[in-house]
Amino acid sequence: MPKMKTHSSAKKRFKVTGSGKIKRRRAKTSHMMRNKSKKAKKRLRTATGLSAGDERRVLHMLTLR
Repeated sequence: MPKMKTHSSAKKRFKVTGSGKIKRRRAKTSHMMRNKSKKAKKRLRTATGLSAGDERRVLHMLTLR
């Protein structure tokens, strides 16, 4: 049986932490930044985790499950 291929867009967007959780970047950071407050832009810089349902799907795309 051939190896499973990793989903290319998923490997560019998600990182797996040492404990096995998935990190992702926040949305709404690509344009119209001048309309956002400094506080909002600072909050958008931080990475965050995924919900349980999404995490299962992403792990499958990364061929880790």
